[in-house]
Amino acid sequence: MICPHCHNRKDRVVESREARDGEVIRRRRECLSCGRRFTTYERGEEIPYMVIKKDGEREFFDRSKILSGVLKACEKRPVPGRDMERVVTRVEKIVLGRREGEVTTEYIGQAVMEQLKELDKVAYVRFASVYLEFRDVDEFREEIERLFKPRRKKSKSEPT
Repeated sequence: MICPHCHNRKDRVVESREARDGEVIRRRRECLSCGRRFTTYERGEEIPYMVIKKDGEREFFDRSKILSGVLKACEKRPVPGRDMERVVTRVEKIVLGRREGEVTTEYIGQAVMEQLKELDKVAYVRFASVYLEFRDVDEFREEIERLFKPRRKKSKSEPT
C-alpha cells in the first residue's frame, strides 16, 4: 500500500480485524519510512450488479448512491453514523444476495425504505417523499397515516 502521508510503498500490518459483519477486513498499517499509521479496508471482488433505472437504462450498482440517499434522509436527525452505515450495509447485502445479476431501482428503494422505517420515521418519510415522488401535501399525509396505522395481525389460517 502507498502511505497517504509520505507516499512510500513499504509498510507493515499492525492489526487486522473483520468489519461490517465480516464483509470487509480492516487493517491498521504502519509506514516503514515515516512511521505514521493509516487504515485500509479489503473487500472481496465481486461480479458487478447492474441496476435497471426507471427509464430502462442500466448502470453498475453503486453503494455510495445508497449512502448518499440515507445521509440526506437522516440529515439533522439524531441518527448515529454507524446506524446509517448499517442501513447501507443491510441494503447492499439484500441486493447482492439475489441470484440475478440485475436489480431495479424500485427494489433498492423499497429495501432502503424498510430499513429507514425501523431506524427513524422522519428519515423514512423524507426518503419516501423523494423516492415515491410525492406531488403534494396530501400524499405526504397519506404516507404518514400508513406509517402509523396499526397493522392487523394475520390469523393462523391466513396464507403468509
